[in-house]
Amino acid sequence: IYSNGKIPMNVEKRPIQVDDLYKIVKIEDPQVSPDGQWVAFVKVTLDKLENNYKRYIWLAAVDGSQVYQLTRGGKDTTPRWSPDGNTLAFVSARGDKPQIYLLTMSALGGEARQLTNLPSGAVMPEWSPDGKQVAFLSPSLPQERIKEDSKDQDAPPVDQLEAKHRKERIEHDEKKRLDPYVMTRIPYREGTAFRDGRFSQVYVITTEEGDDIKPRRLTDFDVDHSPVKWAIDGQALYLSHAQSDVDDEPFNQMSIYRLDLETETEMRMTDDTESAFAPLPSPDGQWIAYLHYPRRKYHVDTQAILRLTIRPADGGEARTLNLDFDRSIDDFAWLPDSSGLIFAAPSMGDGWLFQVKLESGEVTPLAAAGTFRTAALSVSKTGGVAFVASIPTNPGELFWLAPGKDIHQALTDFNAQWLKDVIVQQTHEMWFDSPSGKKIQGWYILPVGYEEGKQYPLALNIHGGPRAMWGPSEPTMFHEWQFHAASGYVVFYCNPRGAEGYGEQFMRDLHRAWGDVAMDDIMAGVDVMLEKGFVDSDRMAITGGSYGGYMTAWIVGHTDRFRCAVTQRGVYNLASFYGTSDVPSLITSDFDVEPWEDITLLWQHSPLAYAHNINTPLLIIHAENDYRVPIEQAEQLFAFVRRATDTPVEMVRYPRDGHELSRSGEPEHRVSRLTRMVEWFDRYCK
Repeated sequence: IYSNGKIPMNVEKRPIQVDDLYKIVKIEDPQVSPDGQWVAFVKVTLDKLENNYKRYIWLAAVDGSQVYQLTRGGKDTTPRWSPDGNTLAFVSARGDKPQIYLLTMSALGGEARQLTNLPSGAVMPEWSPDGKQVAFLSPSLPQERIKEDSKDQDAPPVDQLEAKHRKERIEHDEKKRLDPYVMTRIPYREGTAFRDGRFSQVYVITTEEGDDIKPRRLTDFDVDHSPVKWAIDGQALYLSHAQSDVDDEPFNQMSIYRLDLETETEMRMTDDTESAFAPLPSPDGQWIAYLHYPRRKYHVDTQAILRLTIRPADGGEARTLNLDFDRSIDDFAWLPDSSGLIFAAPSMGDGWLFQVKLESGEVTPLAAAGTFRTAALSVSKTGGVAFVASIPTNPGELFWLAPGKDIHQALTDFNAQWLKDVIVQQTHEMWFDSPSGKKIQGWYILPVGYEEGKQYPLALNIHGGPRAMWGPSEPTMFHEWQFHAASGYVVFYCNPRGAEGYGEQFMRDLHRAWGDVAMDDIMAGVDVMLEKGFVDSDRMAITGGSYGGYMTAWIVGHTDRFRCAVTQRGVYNLASFYGTSDVPSLITSDFDVEPWEDITLLWQHSPLAYAHNINTPLLIIHAENDYRVPIEQAEQLFAFVRRATDTPVEMVRYPRDGHELSRSGEPEHRVSRLTRMVEWFDRYCK
C-alpha cells in the first residue's frame, strides 16, 4: 500500500502550513457497482471562501483507468446502486431539506430525478432486491404522522408540495424559537442542536415516475430507527432501534428487528443481554450478521470488545465470530458466497482488513500486512474489495483489492497531488514498559529541519475515547501532527491502557481507574523520549481532546513537568458530565456507579478536584454547541484555575460548532484552533 507510486520525490518541498488543511480531501462511503467495474464514492472538500464543506459523488473504475465527477451540487451523499446497476440513488440537500434523487447511469451528465419530497427530508436510501422500491428514513412528530396518514386529499404536485412544506416548517420552527422548550425525554439535544421531538421512521417508495407517487410509512414508534437492509426475498426489512421510548440513552438497549412489509409488524431478534445494531443479511438470505456490545446491570459494557455475531435470518441461536480474535470490529461486509465476512479491525495502531469463515470461525488477514487504517469498505459480487484507507504519508485515498490478490491498488490520488509539494515527516514506532509492566506502543515525529545533536521542544498529544486508538495512519490527526512538526516540535503520542486495539483486558485496565493509570503509561513514554536526547525537558507542551482533554488537565494537576498545556473539549467533572452529556453510560460503565451512589469516587477521578494544583499555563478550547461534552465542563475548569491560582489561563469558545470541531467544524474555526494551539506552545516553549 506504500508503493502506489503516486508521490514522487521532490527536493523543492516546503513544510506543511496551517492553511494546507483546506487542501485535504476526505473520501467516504465507497459502493461497488453490481457488475464490479465501478466504485461510487463521496469526495469531501473544504471551501475556504464559503467556510463550509462540499460533497460530490464520484466514480472510479476498479482497473484504475479513470476517475470522474458524477454530481456537481456540492451537497450530495450516500450513493446506492440499483440491483441492475442502471440507476444510482443518492441524497442531496440542494433544496430546503435533504431528499433522495435517482440518476440514470446510461445518461451520465443528465439531470437526476427527485424521488422523495418529505417535509423533514429523506435519507439513507436502500434498494429493494427487485429494484422497484427504495426504503429510506425520515424524521417526524406524532402529529405530523397523523396528518400524513390522512386520506382526505390527493397529493398536490411536487412544486406546490415543496412550497407548502417549507412554509409549514418555517412557521413551526419560528414558533419553537419563541416558545419555552419543554423537555420530557433524555437526551434532549445531540450533535450541535436541541432535538425537535422528531424521530426517524422507516418508509418505502416505488421508483416509478408520477406526481401521485406517495411513500408508505412502515413504523410509528417514537424512537430513532436505524438504516434498513432488505431481506433477500424483498418481503421484510432488517433494522435496529431502542427497545423503549423512555430509556434515557437509546444506545444502551438497541435490538435487531425483522419488519414484515405485509403486516407492518416487527419480530425482535436479539435479547436484553446485548445492545445490537447494524444488521446485514447474507447474500443467500440464510443469516443476519450484526455488531453488539454485552449489557450488564443497567448499561452497555463499553469496555468490552465490539463483537461480530450471526443469527439465522428467521430467528434462532446467535453465534459470535470474533470470540478468539480479541479485537473490536469496524466496518464489515459479507463474502459473495455467504461463506464468511470481510471486516476492518483496529489492531496495534493500524486498521487492517480481515476475513472470518462461518464454518471454522478462523480469522485471517485479507491482504499483505502494512501500516494503514481502513475507514470504510464495500465488497463486489466476485469478492473484490473497495476501501478507503490512510497511510502515514497520506490522510486518505480509495483503494481496490482485486479478488484473490493481496496487493492493493490506489484508485485515487486526490491528496497525493498536493502532498508531492510538501515535506511529510517520517513516523517512528516505539514500544516501552509502563510501571505496571504492560508494553505500551507509541510513535514520534521529528521536527522539520531536524539536526542530530540538537534538542527540540516536545508536543505530547493524547487521544480521546478513552477507547480510541491512534497510530501512524490516523487520518484525523495527519495534518495536525505534521503542522506541529513543521512548527519545530517533536511530536509524541501513544496508546495508554484503556485504548482499543490491544485486547479486551487492555481496555478493562481502565475500569474505575481514570487518571493515574493512563498518566503512568503516558509519562513513562515521555521519559523514554527524553532518554533519546533530542527532547528538551524544559520545553515540553501537552495537549489532547475529549478524554485526551481530561488527561491533559489531570496530568497538569499532578505534575509541573510541562511548560504549557492546551486542553480541548475535555471532561473535567465526571458527576456534572453525567448530568449534561448524551452519553452518561460512559460513567456508569467505566465506574459501575451512578453519581448519587458514590459521588466521592467520581470527584476523586475528576481533574477539577486537582485544578487548584495547576501551575502550568493553560489554554482551554471548547465549542459552544458541544452536547457530547458540554461547555460547562470548560467553564468550570476555567473558573477553578482562574480563582484558585495565579496560573496564566485562557478560554477560547467557538460558536456554532460541537464536539467534532477539530474534525468537521467550520473550516475557519479549525484553522483558528490549530493556530492558537501552536501560538500557545511557542509562547512558553520557544
